[in-house]
Amino acid sequence: MRRRFQGLASTSQTNTEVPDGVFLVRVDQVRYAKERQKPFYTLRFSILEPSALASCTFSARLYCTQKALWKLSWFLRDFGYDAELLGRDEIEDKSLVGLRGVVKISPVVVNGRTLINLDAFAPAAAWESISSPNPPSLRSELAS
Repeated sequence: MRRRFQGLASTSQTNTEVPDGVFLVRVDQVRYAKERQKPFYTLRFSILEPSALASCTFSARLYCTQKALWKLSWFLRDFGYDAELLGRDEIEDKSLVGLRGVVKISPVVVNGRTLINLDAFAPAAAWESISSPNPPSLRSELAS
């Protein structure tokens, strides 16, 4: 039996087209995977800025282990996740779709596979100062 899945071909090319750097992005898709030792969210992002890469997407993982909760919390806060749900230690997958923010990414090779590492986050409002020709300090903008 043959099945057609719209957009299937474009998803296989996402990770190779996006260079490392800092981008204004939107969360397009969320999938939770409950592996025995390391549960994680796979997030697919669409790049909004810089405009030269606006049609690109990429996927990355955010782990949900005790040691990695700080990074998940950082992502949720900076991307404007519902504070009430966060205060109750709840994540609603549907509420993640559409969130916008700034992300710094870099490639990492794990077991021979190239993956995208999420290095830092910032609120979407910080994009203007980060993307200016002479940003004060990229590190300080992403750390706040």
